[in-house]
Amino acid sequence: MPAVDFETTVERLRAGLKRPLPGPAAHASMTPRPRRSVGAGDPARVRQAAGLLLLFPIGSEAHTVATVRADTLGRHGGQVSLPGGVTDPGETFEQAALREAHEEIGLATDEVLVLGSLTPVDIPSGFRLHPIVGSIAVRPSLSAADGEVARILEVPVAELMEPAHWISTTRWRDGHEIVVPAFEIDGVEIWGATAMVLAEFLASLSPA
Repeated sequence: MPAVDFETTVERLRAGLKRPLPGPAAHASMTPRPRRSVGAGDPARVRQAAGLLLLFPIGSEAHTVATVRADTLGRHGGQVSLPGGVTDPGETFEQAALREAHEEIGLATDEVLVLGSLTPVDIPSGFRLHPIVGSIAVRPSLSAADGEVARILEVPVAELMEPAHWISTTRWRDGHEIVVPAFEIDGVEIWGATAMVLAEFLASLSPA
């Protein structure tokens, strides 16, 4: 697939965020099956979190950033995620996403233009992820936080759009086999909530 232009991608995304979000319909293509409930049905047990979906150019080609979490980080260790984490008391989701991106990947957040947000995704481990979308005009200088981030991925948007990078695998969770759709990028599988957010991002780029 040809490279996807950064400026065109940002403009399409601006337009897409002004329309009703595709939400669960877009998430469905990357939702593990069977889908498990969140927080055992008790909203008070759900922890609010925010993640940053950042668009930036390499040359003129649109990219986004993801992190491979350190293996030592418990249940989600080794998985691919957006830079992000649990909100602090009094923080907005935007503030939390930018703070976490600075802490995890050294992003200079004063240069980020926030474009809007995508549909929250409930994660079976008890989190509700609020994706914040932003852009930065030049390729950022990034550095992985020791003990938290094993690797930073600069993901070409063109590869996310390419069906050759869409796969389906199986995994075992809590004694049950689940079918896991995923993006396979640079030898890494992006699945679960991160893949669901990326699926809605791609759907939001489509003309109305």
